Amino acid sequence: MSKRKKEATDSNAAKVRDEHDGTVSLLEFLPETTNDNQQVEFSPNLSVDRFLLFFFFNAVMSTELRDVVPAHFVLKIKSFSLFAKKNMEKYESGEFEAGGYKWKLILYPNGDKSRNGEDHVSVYLAVSGMSPFQLGWEIRPFQLGWEIHAVVRLSVYDQTCDRYFTVQGRVARFHALKTEWGVPRYMPLKTFTNPSNGYLVDDTCVFGVEVFVIKSSGVGECLMLKESAPYTHQWRISRLSSLGDESFSDVFTAGDHKWKVWLFPKGNLANRGQSLSMFLVLVDADNLASGQKMNVRFILRLKDQNNIIRGQQGCTTAWFSSSAPNCGWHTFMPLKTVGTCLMEDSCVIQAQVIVLGTVNKLP
Repeated sequence: MSKRKKEATDSNAAKVRDEHDGTVSLLEFLPETTNDNQQVEFSPNLSVDRFLLFFFFNAVMSTELRDVVPAHFVLKIKSFSLFAKKNMEKYESGEFEAGGYKWKLILYPNGDKSRNGEDHVSVYLAVSGMSPFQLGWEIRPFQLGWEIHAVVRLSVYDQTCDRYFTVQGRVARFHALKTEWGVPRYMPLKTFTNPSNGYLVDDTCVFGVEVFVIKSSGVGECLMLKESAPYTHQWRISRLSSLGDESFSDVFTAGDHKWKVWLFPKGNLANRGQSLSMFLVLVDADNLASGQKMNVRFILRLKDQNNIIRGQQGCTTAWFSSSAPNCGWHTFMPLKTVGTCLMEDSCVIQAQVIVLGTVNKLP
């Protein structure tokens, strides 16, 4: 086991604090690792409690060694040892902005003893003062009802490896009763102050923080599945060739909506004179709300006067909406085939429709 990892795992276990306290402890629960990818090899001396605690913290925290400098704020400290000599228990950084809010990095160089951080470096992120909002207003974010949700990454620079040891927690919730989040036992002082570990070199160290505020865009949708039986509509045509360029069936109801079949006996667009074209049309599409759409499975068939299927496309599932009110085939069936299949120019157009569900925008 490396010296650094042994110092980390030999640290005394901290009490598990209530999640609403906003603080967690990590390094003292890490098992032995074999490389930077942290392939786990559990020590035979790892107790059941520490084993379970490791998995608890693994569920809410993650760690990594990374090359990238923290994006939002970096704190460089020279003469770190003077914190203890001058009895400075706490340092609050200047304000910085991230995600539309102002923040401060808080450091307890010799541990936050009020949160069981003795003999450790304690690091926190706190919301600071006034935070800018839209329209140029400045209001305190922690008036009744205000909350901020953010992903926080706390880092310390390994000057030997030129990499940042970074701890990321689950989504932190800031509000009037919890204005900070952090790790009271971020790193054992024995580990941090050992120059061979690279965190404190020539009495100088570097901490950093990234804050990614989660803001709801208000965009969403509700899918409501429907349990309905398929509806079959039949349109009898005595003389197909007598129809005009286009023709519509009678309106029928399926899934609480009105439909009709749109037929081009001689084809439409570029297929005119070559193929019969056929579509299913949602008649009341204009009545759908903005963003509302319907998922529909349907089959269109062409039958002869003896009710024998002469033309059919495969079962199709499509979305219908006010901007897409129809679906079907420009080349449903070649006109030559239609002419040879139908006796006396009569036929039946059959539409089988089932509404699978509807989607609406969330209010």
